[in-house]
Amino acid sequence: MNALLLDYLPLVVFIGVALVIGLALLVVPFIVAFSSPDPEKLSAYECGFNAFDDARMKFDVRFYLVAILFIIFDLEVSFLFPWAVAFKQVGVFGFWSMMIFLGVLTIGFIYEWKKGALEWD
Repeated sequence: MNALLLDYLPLVVFIGVALVIGLALLVVPFIVAFSSPDPEKLSAYECGFNAFDDARMKFDVRFYLVAILFIIFDLEVSFLFPWAVAFKQVGVFGFWSMMIFLGVLTIGFIYEWKKGALEWD
């Protein structure tokens, strides 16, 4: 029984270290945090408008456009990872299939760049 418990000792140490680090990361910000933020820190960010305005407020369609473009190119990366992992197994057909896929995405990216979809003026 003693040998069995010794086999689990590294796991117990790992869980203990994880708990100590987790608790330290939760407690330390409350100790060292600046408690009186300036108005710049409390201002709106990322979305471009104040968060406490009317919920039916109209905002620019460019937010939607940027979100759609992000999703398109984010999905591209999700196809690249499995392809890169199985690169040796896919062979020449898999390689050229991915090159065509990337070519279509590159043409789309050039098109949206020329149309000014990436400009924020």
